[in-house]
Amino acid sequence: MPEFIQQLPALIGVIIGALGSYAAIMRGDRARFRREQEARWEERRLAVYTEYARVLKQSVTLTYRVAAHLGNDPHPHPLSPEAAERDFTEAADARDPAGEALLLLGAPDVVDEARTWVVTVIEMERFLREDRRDPEAWAVLLERQRGAREGYYAAVRRDLALPPGHSGRWPVSGPAAGPGAVPRGAAPRGD
Repeated sequence: MPEFIQQLPALIGVIIGALGSYAAIMRGDRARFRREQEARWEERRLAVYTEYARVLKQSVTLTYRVAAHLGNDPHPHPLSPEAAERDFTEAADARDPAGEALLLLGAPDVVDEARTWVVTVIEMERFLREDRRDPEAWAVLLERQRGAREGYYAAVRRDLALPPGHSGRWPVSGPAAGPGAVPRGAAPRGD
């Protein structure tokens, strides 16, 4: 028995060391799991944010083309409202599931900015359905759309803790300069 008592402090030390090691490993595993889970959700949010912007930009591009047909925009590829009707319907149909995914995974600030952007795009579509030929009013809508898009991207960057990005507005110069004009050889439209 005296030998057991002499060995008892060493045995207690081994047990305490094993328990401490187990606790440290478990804590590290939990922290790693949380980090990995947060990274996965962040990747999913980025995918949802990107898809929503892509779908909405598709509608925006269609509005530019139809506006060019009506004489409101200098887009180089005009499209008649009749020819664009099917594309507008498909773009609007694509917005719904993208918007639902955004509501599910998006941060409230991002969702609010997305709503501002989509409402502006819907106003642009309404402007064209009314067959309006008013380049100045169209230019005002374009500026609102660009500002709303910038607000959306800024909210996404804040949510994902990304550094500030480019505004997407490229200076346009030359004789074709007008709402959204792109001179030959220039960067694509940033709106």
